[in-house]
Amino acid sequence: MIKRSVIIESKSSLTVSNNQLNIVSEMRSGSLPIEDLGYLVLDHHEIYVSMPALVALSDNNVATIICNKNHLPQGMFLSLNAHHIQQEIFSSQIQASAALKKNLWRQTIVEKITNQGLLLKQVRNEENHFSFLASKVLSGDSSNMEAVAASFYWKHLWEADFKRERHGDFPNSFLNYGYAILRAAVARSLAAAGLLNTLGIHHKSKYNAFALADDIMEPFRPVVDEIVVNLVSEGITELTREVKVKFLDMLTRTVYWKDEVSPLMVAIQKTCQSLRQCYDGDRKKIKYPQLWN
Repeated sequence: MIKRSVIIESKSSLTVSNNQLNIVSEMRSGSLPIEDLGYLVLDHHEIYVSMPALVALSDNNVATIICNKNHLPQGMFLSLNAHHIQQEIFSSQIQASAALKKNLWRQTIVEKITNQGLLLKQVRNEENHFSFLASKVLSGDSSNMEAVAASFYWKHLWEADFKRERHGDFPNSFLNYGYAILRAAVARSLAAAGLLNTLGIHHKSKYNAFALADDIMEPFRPVVDEIVVNLVSEGITELTREVKVKFLDMLTRTVYWKDEVSPLMVAIQKTCQSLRQCYDGDRKKIKYPQLWN
């Protein structure tokens, strides 16, 4: 089921009644069925959310995202009890062998490099060597092909000199916003699959509560990059509401499987479910979609 994405950018009050999210602002008021929501972005320093509303949002596995003073996603509120056999799944995840995690990371980086190459080919209209780089990824990416590919990728995605840094120059702010939305989508789907976001495959920082989401989102990053490339080509430099909506809308864009198509948010759910099956021993490969046909 495709869930709605909602962004609130004005002083508002959010309460709940009869499983409806009631939104009251100075301009207007209305309500939404909470069960229809997937993502709620709160981007104003005077938004009040009642505790019953937060509980209802959590019960329905809505990813509630709060933004900082620069209007960039800063934090996320997710359910800690999104699956009926969560403890069993946690055990499988915690007990996963180093060999399994290295293999899963290799698969993930192969997909990421492949997708970067496809986008670069689309942007530059010329062949590149990314399929070769993807073929050289070893278990755990011990050959560090991710970094090799990234170096070439960022140098050639735009004609102007660009350095990908979290706090770097434009269009890093656009990339940060898009990646934050993508991260929320992956984190939400991992929670729904019963997986522990904190326990990553590769990312291991003790300060990172969403290490697994940071792992699994890697192959999907070029979806954000594509949007930013298009915005830059149109001369857009301000993170307006329209730009934010474009990043939310990416969750409904079409991606491709062998015999079907699906919206990105549904594909991410399938990917996360397949990861859980890998931990359970029922699968050997994570199921990632094709981003372009």
